[in-house]
Amino acid sequence: MTEKREYRMEELARLAGITVRTLRFYRERKLIPPPRREGRIAWYDDHHLARLRTIAALLERGHTLNGIAELADAFDHGRDVGDLLGVGEPTEETPVRLTPEELAARFEGEVSAENLAAAMELGYLGTDGDELVHISHRLLEVSSALVREGIPLGEVLQAGARVREHADALAGLFADLILRHAAEPELHRLRPLARSVVEAELSLALDRRLQRPRHG
Repeated sequence: MTEKREYRMEELARLAGITVRTLRFYRERKLIPPPRREGRIAWYDDHHLARLRTIAALLERGHTLNGIAELADAFDHGRDVGDLLGVGEPTEETPVRLTPEELAARFEGEVSAENLAAAMELGYLGTDGDELVHISHRLLEVSSALVREGIPLGEVLQAGARVREHADALAGLFADLILRHAAEPELHRLRPLARSVVEAELSLALDRRLQRPRHG
């Protein structure tokens, strides 16, 4: 097991490549969590170092300190990873762990405090220390692909919220159908059938939506 490292203020500043004065400024702006205090001595750990490196990466990408402060607040008050994933709940989705700078790289210029808060509210993102956890590798890949196609992340998240409503309704319809004729454990066994129906119907719906009217 890796021993937890702790640093005095001067050592942390040196490792992060900043001055002690800058570190104090970040602490006053609440860009980093409070240190552990032992009498008059403040002790910092690797979470503080990771946060400082994240701040440096975001500054290099053009984020302002005000924007970073909003992001830091969202990280610190985001949903815990346990709340995000649910304890013991079955899932076919694979979570993805990301640092804030990795998230910023996936959605170049689109990671704002507003979008981050929306993703957390939807349940897409949770926090685990200084890491973020996206609930679904598939949803992460699709949303980043849509943003690369020029669709604003805010609109992707709004669409995600609407899809969530329809998906919840479809899941309820399927569950009601099964529970009228079988025991609850059958829901898990038969869930691939529900997914196949939804995928097929969505494919047919897209065909109808994309079909161009014929002109005589």
